[in-house]
Amino acid sequence: MSLDIQLPPRERLLQAAVELLANSDGAPVSTRKITELAGVTAPTLYHHFGDKEGLFDAVVAVGFEQYVASEMDLAPTGKPLDDVRSMWDQHVRFGIEQPHLYLVMFGKVRPGNRSNRVSEAEALLREKIDRAAESGHLNVPPADAVRSILAANIGVTLMLISEPETERNFELSDMTRDAVITAVSSDAGIADSATPVETSSVVVAAIALNAALESSNPQQLSNTEMKMFLEWLHRISKDS
Repeated sequence: MSLDIQLPPRERLLQAAVELLANSDGAPVSTRKITELAGVTAPTLYHHFGDKEGLFDAVVAVGFEQYVASEMDLAPTGKPLDDVRSMWDQHVRFGIEQPHLYLVMFGKVRPGNRSNRVSEAEALLREKIDRAAESGHLNVPPADAVRSILAANIGVTLMLISEPETERNFELSDMTRDAVITAVSSDAGIADSATPVETSSVVVAAIALNAALESSNPQQLSNTEMKMFLEWLHRISKDS
């Protein structure tokens, strides 16, 4: 393993960390190995990143920029749930193509400590889900739909990464994707099923109106009135 010595020290440290993570098989990567591969001393690492964790945070930030770019490259189709399916597939592709980055971004879980990257990924998905809600395609509040879909998306991707490349079953990803989206969608009753799901029109209307009001924030309602109205709609969507 060798790096381009023409790169600035900071870039060499980032590349060294990425390369070592990619070949670590989950084992810890030491500061000494990183600095040796980058051709710098430990004080240089501390100068640029503070410590090893700061370096890994920067690695994750670079990885997330790539993740966001891959998701933003997807052109809207005009069908919000189809856009959500495309985002799911792109998420899986990113994980398979860059497993070392993906595991650092989404695979490190500590009890009671919610990853900032998960929250940021939810925000990306929320844009698509809000459009689905405004169009009357959801039977649960958007926040619940986002968390359900992303949780399943991450779980499937981690499972595929852990499997031998020749044994990966991407049909399982498609099946899980469609099952989760159907579960949160008001279109579920239209699906070809022996037991179609009936969705309350009150629930769908409340969710759609809630999403539309949150996005437009009409000036004709005061902040207090808006909060009260959204609370009523939230109760309807939860209890009906």
